[in-house]
Amino acid sequence: MIINMKVRIKFSKYGVMKFIGHLDLMRFFQKAVRRAGIDIAYSGGFNPHQIMSFASPLGVGIISNAEYLDIGLNEDVADINEIKYRLSAQMVEGIRIIAVAKLEENAANAMASVAVAGYTVIFSDKVVLPIDWTGQFEAFLQKETIIYTKRTKKVVREIDLRPLIYEAEIYAKAEMCAENRGIYLLINAGSAESIKPQFVIEAFFDYIGQQLPEFALSICREEIYTNAGTAEEPRFVALIG
Repeated sequence: MIINMKVRIKFSKYGVMKFIGHLDLMRFFQKAVRRAGIDIAYSGGFNPHQIMSFASPLGVGIISNAEYLDIGLNEDVADINEIKYRLSAQMVEGIRIIAVAKLEENAANAMASVAVAGYTVIFSDKVVLPIDWTGQFEAFLQKETIIYTKRTKKVVREIDLRPLIYEAEIYAKAEMCAENRGIYLLINAGSAESIKPQFVIEAFFDYIGQQLPEFALSICREEIYTNAGTAEEPRFVALIG
């Protein structure tokens, strides 16, 4: 298997496409790449597959302004915008190609590059927030530990969310959420200890002694970042600058 060029694709996912799961999204792009006539590289062996790597699977029901996909090509494309144009022509409503960039030969793939992700979380009208909820949220963030019980099909374990929250602030853009009914979160999304924005919101509601209703949140992934600094002094930059 020889890859002559690595390409990173940034796209948004919105509308009804937020209900499409990761595996279906992967199949959609596999077909779109073929229809676009892009000379994608394939793995070897008895069951070859396209060289394709997504940065971080997005949960069903979440929209995104910044999803990333890496592909390997058999050819060295002189005009990278040609790939954007040809791939954009194969998209459906709910998926939009934002940018395409050539990667260095030794660049880590999108999945391995992820460090943190930024999310906007907006409360629906069914959520009854306390009058002073913003002050309570600030007090919640001042806690030394924020324990969340993470449950999966196989295990139940407690994790401390506090060191995994890098930024958190009340989101007050009027066009996005009236009456300060939203929060921006920059949280750990790396492979070692990835968390979801829902974890933080559920922990906050537990802190204020309220039950979070079903379908109470509208979530948008705003950006995915890699750490161009160190663990002690991180410097987060988007996967495509």
